[in-house]
Amino acid sequence: MANVKNLLSLDGKSAIVTGGAGRYGKHICEGLAEAGAKVWVVSRNGEACAVFAESLRAKGFAADSDSMDMTSEADLNRVKDRIMAEDGHIDILVNNAVIRPMKSYDDDLKAWRESIDVNATGMFACTRTFGEAMEQQRSGSIINISSIYGVVSPDLRAYGRGGDDFPQDYMFHRGGVINFTHAMAMRFARFNVRVNAVSPGGLDEPTIPAKTREFYESRSPLGRFAASDDIKGPIVFLASDAAAYVTGHNLMVDGGWTIF
Repeated sequence: MANVKNLLSLDGKSAIVTGGAGRYGKHICEGLAEAGAKVWVVSRNGEACAVFAESLRAKGFAADSDSMDMTSEADLNRVKDRIMAEDGHIDILVNNAVIRPMKSYDDDLKAWRESIDVNATGMFACTRTFGEAMEQQRSGSIINISSIYGVVSPDLRAYGRGGDDFPQDYMFHRGGVINFTHAMAMRFARFNVRVNAVSPGGLDEPTIPAKTREFYESRSPLGRFAASDDIKGPIVFLASDAAAYVTGHNLMVDGGWTIF
């Protein structure tokens, strides 16, 4: 029987995080690196990924980066081939990247299509491309980042809004991520590859308006926004052997926001 510290260790693992230099991505990458994984920070903004990967290396962690277009299968395969050539395996994929081009219900449909191209089609393409390496090695963990708004409707009082003024594309693809996770968990189970989702609530940032902070904290059972460490722990758990018998699960990381 393994020691739980060893089960939680990611030593020797290779992890790729899409949107790795973004607001959630940085915390996810840092947590995986702190647990021992080599982290590949990727997004369309290769420069930002390179800068963040360098900051991780400066702290003594193993990290690299690349520019990657999730809408291009050729580019996905290029990155996969690079990681396999350098590391020999891909153990963890975190589908974290998200774009939010749609700002209102009345936006041109091109904003909806752009959103779905990355947030839905792109996530599937990433899963299929990097999942292929996991299939062949008969091991791996795929973690899809959704949101509390994949489970419940937004409480617009938190944003000082009324009516239904919240981008509908975001609700559509965040909910879809969760059912996609269920389907992929069934698809990959025979290859000993686990697929889970994490649905975070609000992440604490200094730019949060005072009224939003007051409302959110009063409504949340734990009375606060999520800190960076609150994001790291669930990701490391699902990526590690400590979660070897967990697949198809959507882990709410929301301070209790969705329990009532």
